[in-house]
Parts: sequence; C-alpha cells; structure tokens
Amino acid sequence: MSNRNISVVDIQTLNDASVEIQKIGSDPESIEIMAPKAIFRVIKLENIVLQDAIIIKQDMLSLGGEVAIPKEAFELKEQSADILVMGTLKQLRELVGKLNRHYPRIKAISKELSLLLSDIC
Repeated sequence: MSNRNISVVDIQTLNDASVEIQKIGSDPESIEIMAPKAIFRVIKLENIVLQDAIIIKQDMLSLGGEVAIPKEAFELKEQSADILVMGTLKQLRELVGKLNRHYPRIKAISKELSLLLSDIC
C-alpha cells in the first residue's frame, strides 16, 4: 500500500495560494508568478451584446480559458445575453488587456472586469 495522500487544496485568495506554494518549498521568487495560476474563477457578465460575447470567447480561448455563451450567439443578432467567463486569475487579467484593444463597448467591459478583479484578489 502507498504512503501517498491525495487531497484537494481549497485556495480562494492570492494569499492562500502563496502560503500553499511556500509550504511545499517552491522557490520564493516564483510564488508571485504561480499564485495567480492557482485561483480559478467563474465570472458572470450580464447583458452582453452577443457579437461582443463571441469576441470575448475567442480572446479567452486564446489564453486557455473558456466562456460559456448562448447557442444563438452565432446568429450575430443585436440581442444581449448573460455569459460565464472561466479562467485563472492570470488568464482573467490577460483577458482584460486583450479586451482593452477592441472597440469602445468591449473596452468598457474590460474596465468593469478589471475593477471586479481588483476587488476579488
């Protein structure tokens, strides 16, 4: 029989991540790089124009995250819908930068997302 112990570690904050990474003896200089990768969040964005939802999804997929959008989003109607953005804090922060390069409506979403991320970190 093995001596291994496998368990789930509940990491909710950057401090939690830093402590757990430190506990296993990782290089202290690498903690700042790894900690944002240890926190996964699902963020609901409401009333997003479906055309924008597709752009947000494409940008997040390019970062290794995911965005759940309504199936009718691909009809490119001028409707709005709710979407779920899923990724690590690192991916979400990178998404903010990517979205900030688009047209004003998506730049506004980028700013709102950035504010939310500063509150939850």
